[in-house]
Amino acid sequence: MDIKDRVVIVTGGGGGIGAETAKLLGSRGARVVVTDISESGEAVAEAIREAGGDAAFLRADITVEEEAEALVARTLDRYGRLDGAFNNAGVEQAATPLHQLTAAQWDRAIRVDLTGVFYSLKYQITAMLESGTRGSIVNTASALGQVAVANASEYVAAKHGVIGLTRAAAADYGQHGIRVNAVLPGIVETPMVARIAEEPSFSGIFDGLRQRHLLGRFAQPNEVGEAVAWLLSDSSAFVTGAAIPVDGGYLAV
Repeated sequence: MDIKDRVVIVTGGGGGIGAETAKLLGSRGARVVVTDISESGEAVAEAIREAGGDAAFLRADITVEEEAEALVARTLDRYGRLDGAFNNAGVEQAATPLHQLTAAQWDRAIRVDLTGVFYSLKYQITAMLESGTRGSIVNTASALGQVAVANASEYVAAKHGVIGLTRAAAADYGQHGIRVNAVLPGIVETPMVARIAEEPSFSGIFDGLRQRHLLGRFAQPNEVGEAVAWLLSDSSAFVTGAAIPVDGGYLAV
């Protein structure tokens, strides 16, 4: 899985899956642009550099189209090209049944989890088309992009949308050699999941979710990162439009 010297943007790179994937890519020689709405991404970029890798932190809010566009432009200014991206930024919310969901809650989930992916894809693909780069883009969907659970309609809808958007982009740009895929994690042990688990509305839910994972545990962030690294490499050169579960068997039963 040779990704040495490839320039890769990682959104939501300040923590969790994004941070661990950025570090993994950096350890394998990729030039990583870590981006997040939080300044925590700088520590991730610094960790990559301290380990001998090449990384930069560029703060951006990918829910704002102009910032998503500027992020790609700044990446091109720094590195001269864009070879790949991992669109991973996401947001958590309290468990809420649909009839109690506010418009603000709905809009926030769709804006971050789906619209942000659209903006990111739009300008990443534009850059690849203009340079003739046969790039690879990976989007974070979820096992809940194929099934549903109660009290998470906004998240389920957004992640179903990410899978649809991934497949549509793959159909649009396969002729240009640009591959677009999605990873579908189950529950991953990240700080965001830890915060969700502490919400009273999720009391007792996580024990049942753990049992749904056939391997009897939740994933570690780097386990998702390994799938992303494969999809960004030429080892997956004939894979596009795929929604790949990294879920410990959650979707198998």
